[in-house]
Amino acid sequence: AVLFAVVSVVLVCFMQERGALGFERHYHVTDPFIRRLGLEAELQGHSGCVNCLEWNEKGDLLASGSDDQHTIVWDPLHHKKLLSMHTGHTANIFSVKFLPHSGDRILITGAADSKVHVHDLTVKETIHMFGDHTNRVKRIATAPMWPNTFWSAAEDGLIRQYDLRENSKRSEVLIDLTEYCGQLVEAKCLTVNPQDNNYLAVGASGPFVRLYDIRMIHNHRKSMKQSPSAGVHTFCDRQKPLPDGAAQYYVAGHLPVKLPDYNNRLRVLVATYVTFSPDGTELLVNMGGEQVYLFDLTYKQRPYTFLLPKKCHTSGEVQNGKTSTNGVSNGIHLHSNGFRLSEGRAHVSPQVELPPYLERIKQQANEAFACQLWTQAIQLYSKAVQKAPNNAMLYGNRAAAYMKRKWDGDHYDALRDCLKAISLNPCHLKAHFRLARCLFELKYVAEALECLDDFKGKFPEQAHSSACDALDRDINAALFSKSDNAEDKKGGGPIRLRATGRKDSISEDEMVLRERSYDYKFRYCGHCNTTTDIKEANFFGSNAQYIVSGSDDGSFFIWEKETTNLVRVLQGDESIVNCLQPHPSYCFLATSGIDPVVRLWNPRPESETLNGRVVVDMEGASQANQRRMNADPLEVMLLNMGYRITGLTSGGAGGSDDEDSSEGQVQCRPS
Repeated sequence: AVLFAVVSVVLVCFMQERGALGFERHYHVTDPFIRRLGLEAELQGHSGCVNCLEWNEKGDLLASGSDDQHTIVWDPLHHKKLLSMHTGHTANIFSVKFLPHSGDRILITGAADSKVHVHDLTVKETIHMFGDHTNRVKRIATAPMWPNTFWSAAEDGLIRQYDLRENSKRSEVLIDLTEYCGQLVEAKCLTVNPQDNNYLAVGASGPFVRLYDIRMIHNHRKSMKQSPSAGVHTFCDRQKPLPDGAAQYYVAGHLPVKLPDYNNRLRVLVATYVTFSPDGTELLVNMGGEQVYLFDLTYKQRPYTFLLPKKCHTSGEVQNGKTSTNGVSNGIHLHSNGFRLSEGRAHVSPQVELPPYLERIKQQANEAFACQLWTQAIQLYSKAVQKAPNNAMLYGNRAAAYMKRKWDGDHYDALRDCLKAISLNPCHLKAHFRLARCLFELKYVAEALECLDDFKGKFPEQAHSSACDALDRDINAALFSKSDNAEDKKGGGPIRLRATGRKDSISEDEMVLRERSYDYKFRYCGHCNTTTDIKEANFFGSNAQYIVSGSDDGSFFIWEKETTNLVRVLQGDESIVNCLQPHPSYCFLATSGIDPVVRLWNPRPESETLNGRVVVDMEGASQANQRRMNADPLEVMLLNMGYRITGLTSGGAGGSDDEDSSEGQVQCRPS
């Protein structure tokens, strides 16, 4: 009985401790804390830009690496420098990692001198030096399941694997991107899934992000060694670099077709940071030259090119998402070359009225739209969509706001919203028309014409409206002046994925993987990522409730993950914020950038005076960043040198998309 009582007490204590830890991790980042987030301290000790930060697993140590070729280990909770050592690198340090299960004794660094160094912090010595890369090493990745193993990504296009248990001071090539993309491809970042360490995500030149199964690659390697011709093969066999199923690509659906335009404007697309959510089900990517994207690894979706319901009732019935009737086809199929419509018929239930509090939010959004406050309208519609995800009207209205704002990627998000609205209510007149306009703006000219013709057939009383006539003229002018280009677009997915300046350097295996890419779930806008290629974006909170990213304007941005709404902007650097590393269990954030300091952020007491680093005009900052991303590279360079460029600092944040040539009754106002 005594033993049972003791065991019961121990079990209760264990459960209480576990429950307390779970409670702490669940609630350590909340909305009130985010809104009180402010600067706690600046850690001084470096003499150059601080390019990388890394917490240890417990969160009581913070390591930093700098242009000064030193690494510093801090006690961040007491704002103390515990250790500083020269790493032996001869150029800027870009990555620093604690080796798992080493008692925080082993630290790994990668640098611009193409070297990877392993350090023993207890004796302040470099114990291994790897010099197998031929270009700058940008990221190091580790995994708890592989305690003596780590990986590196470098601008020679290689992902290398290291095993410290072996006596050899060499590494082996795990993935050779040059086998797929040619000699000019550069690997920029990588990360290992925290829940399944067999999966490795890699960011590189271009808009595609790659997810690899390390276990499959190793099994492939073993089988190659066991084959009779093993002597003529390397780890990355040139005849079959990777086994089928070992790689899955992800891409924001509009980027492949935008790539030629970006290249013509010297606008570079490159993944500067990739990271998994704490539960390993989502992948976050900071896309240099564009926005931040979140990919759902569980509920995957192909890029939207063309989706449309089979038929709708006559236009005399209720439209625009308010109500719909029975007997309407609601089946949609993905097809990248014109119409392929469902033959099935599905029941479409009447649109449920919004509850009063959501109706008020929708009216506020409509008022913001009427005042041309596009971002405010989008955020309000998004807030309502989160609570009422099956309301066609909200998607249709948000699409209209996206189309008005015209930031990079807005027309594609509008296309997605139009398709969602139509899937919920095939009689949604405005969503049908906006879909045609979106296709045109996204350069799918032939598909836009077909969609417009279908719209006229479904809604004949709108066939000669000013908006229809204007879009018809735009489409026909584009078909006439760019007939060759329009024919290429008719090819659909495979053609658009070949939109690269070096077709001959892309292997057939690479083309197949690109054509099988999955699309993003959420997009986060407001920051600017064009000047540095180490800019991070991270999940904030144990449940990944928030997204944080650095920016070229010296600020860092915080969004709600599910609504994508921007909730906080703070000035984190005098020039550029590159690094943001959240504490593993507290509402505590470490940032760094061009300034030679590490800044620590946490919720400030309500009694504290107003935080001077808060950027109050978040929309103004976001608009300025959109202009900056679309500015001429020379203008940006001059701006960084302190010159004022009139075209860059004034005018609307139109992005790269053209203005609609006309307003018409089918698209000008939200429902």
